[in-house]
Amino acid sequence: MTGPCYRVELADIAAHRFRVTLTLPAPAAEQDLSLPVWIPGSYLVREFAKQLSGMTARQGDRDLAIEQIDKASWRVRCSGGPRGKALTLSYDVYAFDASVRTAWLDSQRAFFNASSLCLRVHGREAAPHRVELAGVPGGWQIATEMPEQQGAYEAADYDELLDHPFEIGPHWQGGFTAAGVPHRIVVAGAWPSFDGERLLADVQRICEAQIAFWGGAPFERYSFLLWAVDDGHGGLEHRASTALICARRELPTAAEPAAPSDNYARLLGLFSHEYFHAWNVKRLRPAEFTRFDYQRENYTELLWFFEGFTSYYDELMLCRAGLVDAPRYLKLLAASVNGVLAAPGRRVQPLASASFEAWTKYYRPDENSVNATSNYYAQGALVALCLDLVLRASESSLDALMQQLWRDSAGGPISEAAILAAARALGGDEAGERLHAWVHGTDELPLRELLEGHGIAWGDEGRQPVAQRLGLKAREAALTGIHVTHVLTGGAAAAGGVNARDEIIGCNGWRLRRLDDAPALLAAGDARLRLLVSRDQRLIEFDVVLPPSQPAAVALTLADGAQAARRRWLGA
Repeated sequence: MTGPCYRVELADIAAHRFRVTLTLPAPAAEQDLSLPVWIPGSYLVREFAKQLSGMTARQGDRDLAIEQIDKASWRVRCSGGPRGKALTLSYDVYAFDASVRTAWLDSQRAFFNASSLCLRVHGREAAPHRVELAGVPGGWQIATEMPEQQGAYEAADYDELLDHPFEIGPHWQGGFTAAGVPHRIVVAGAWPSFDGERLLADVQRICEAQIAFWGGAPFERYSFLLWAVDDGHGGLEHRASTALICARRELPTAAEPAAPSDNYARLLGLFSHEYFHAWNVKRLRPAEFTRFDYQRENYTELLWFFEGFTSYYDELMLCRAGLVDAPRYLKLLAASVNGVLAAPGRRVQPLASASFEAWTKYYRPDENSVNATSNYYAQGALVALCLDLVLRASESSLDALMQQLWRDSAGGPISEAAILAAARALGGDEAGERLHAWVHGTDELPLRELLEGHGIAWGDEGRQPVAQRLGLKAREAALTGIHVTHVLTGGAAAAGGVNARDEIIGCNGWRLRRLDDAPALLAAGDARLRLLVSRDQRLIEFDVVLPPSQPAAVALTLADGAQAARRRWLGA
């Protein structure tokens, strides 16, 4: 082995500590090392080095000094050159982050991404990298798609090392074949009632639909590594696997109906989303991501495409795979539409800017984010919907655009210019111009017009609750009262002076514990609410005018006509 070798020991399970020993043959005379500050697919500087401690260095029988260069980089002066003895570094890593992005170690399971444990050896990134595991308790299994070599695991280079997470523990696992490709699902933390066979069968249908969509699989094997917890939901894509986290209530049980429950449909959408990423972002990717710089932010304006368009297809693939029918899919789509329309920030921040600023805005939300930022996932998915319907009016489709980009780039880096060129080629100049305007502007998307043109009725559903009428969001509990979390730009609450973090105590001389009780405190014909608010220990009163009740949400349903076009779109 000529490259770095990492011995990862489950050293102190009770204290959540891995012990990592890095052995480096023939180090440089001044050998620099660093730990990534972020992990591809999650656009936030997470400072993984903060969990590293107790680093020592040794070469032969000599202890060597370690110089820290910056927050995540170190230098060791060695006897370098081909004849120099191997450099050995040892250090501890604290692992107790319940997410898919870092590392975890307790008495039930171990999990890690190499970006949290394995130092990058400067100058040796292109060499093979080896991982050896130690201290694994009896009865625990190891799941990863990193190739196994003689009892250890070997990646072709440092990039590949970081792209194969490890799930270790007494987990459940099962497999299936999709389009001739072996797939595995690993589940840690499931309830005894978990129906693994149902999950395998349903995910197999998703995988087969997506492999058919792209025209083949770009991997030889694939693993879904799922951790079921009390409350959580998310995933992180990798080249031949994905790390997932879900609430246990999302898992199917023997009592799961033939049509997935809302919780289970949400989980299937997560599987679909991360699997689609194996093509769209892991291979077909922004040109700026041709080579990653792991020590700082990597900027792109294209997350609306790589996350947003993936979000469009994740639920659409459930419909095309026959897991949800067309009316159910339209309910899921309507939920996305309503979420975007409820956020004033969609009219403030263009999606291209939201992508570029993800590092500081999307991943660091506060009470004003809903007013100032757009969501490149949900809003990007609606841009994909609009583009798909525009292209279908020209006898093409977004499917054709995605497949053309895949072919033209050979499944590699692409630019915005390439995306716009493909839109123009398939839908004419107008399609390219509209896409550019949707991504770089803040005008409303023509959702209703396009959906109605494809046999989808746009209607109203329900009546607004008081919070929605006032333009605020709040946490309500009988014992703790009403705590305002967000005040929406242009709403009645903002006009009346209500702030995020206010506690609403009373209204019109009455104690108020539920906002929806407020209309009962109004005299006939009166719309003025006199709110008593606690703010930083002070009691303040505001006059807020309660707007008339409006429909609460958009409902999407199947309309008469355009059945053929609708079938081509939904596949159902």
